[in-house]
Amino acid sequence: MVRAGGFAVVSVDTMVAGVHFRLSWSSPRQVGHRALATALSDLAAMGARAGEAYFSLAIGGELDGAGALELMRGAEALAARTGTTIAGGDVVGSPTPTVSVTVVGWADTEEELVGRDGARPGDLIGVTGELGGAAAGLAVLEGRAPRGPEAGALIARHRCPEPRLEWGRGLGGIGAHALIDLSDGLAGDAGQIGRASGVLLEIDLDALPVAAGVAGVARALGESPGALAATGGEDYELCVCVAPADRAAAEAAVAELSWVGRVLPGPPYGARLGGAAGPLGRGGYEHRLG
Repeated sequence: MVRAGGFAVVSVDTMVAGVHFRLSWSSPRQVGHRALATALSDLAAMGARAGEAYFSLAIGGELDGAGALELMRGAEALAARTGTTIAGGDVVGSPTPTVSVTVVGWADTEEELVGRDGARPGDLIGVTGELGGAAAGLAVLEGRAPRGPEAGALIARHRCPEPRLEWGRGLGGIGAHALIDLSDGLAGDAGQIGRASGVLLEIDLDALPVAAGVAGVARALGESPGALAATGGEDYELCVCVAPADRAAAEAAVAELSWVGRVLPGPPYGARLGGAAGPLGRGGYEHRLG
């Protein structure tokens, strides 16, 4: 989409009670934050700045009118921090609460926007922030792992992720070749870059920036911290591919950036992850119907 003085990108994200959130685990305010954050993360992954957001709510069952207002207050608080305008939406009744968010992001020029299809052999692969926290927090909430000293922080990563809008803009500004947000896990999302670009992303599991507390949860689940960090998903950090010459510029644009691999020519095309314990035997989360 183009308007006078800018280029627009649009993304739609939907969360369904019992599938993407549970009101027994999260308050309506936290659900509202998360719904907007996950949608804005798609804009961060394109290097766009936040613009407008439109909410469609299906309320009923465990989410009543008062809960819906609280949900929107959580979204409005994040909107205020990120420069997002909640411009409208719709409300319907349903026995299953559902939140759909459409976001519009903007860039002054088309060159500022980053896709998934531009990774080149020789590029460095980086990830922002820390990984594995959201998946570990979910495991604690589900009772699959004990509550350790970092449980509160891990659960907060699951409930209230932060969209990396500034970092996405910064990486777009230094000429990043490819960018994606880590919603389904690095193993799966990096593979999307590789397939779209016709290259192979080779990633070192031992180099991943694993969040504090993830190791203990991983042990309880019988897997390595790197494997949980790579496959758990819902961290909403960014994975970026940049030319080696742009390494210093990327580090200046992002306060928390870790280099975890390199882009190879392929085939195969996609992503290959491994470490001292051997290759990773599974990918990230896959959305399936039926």
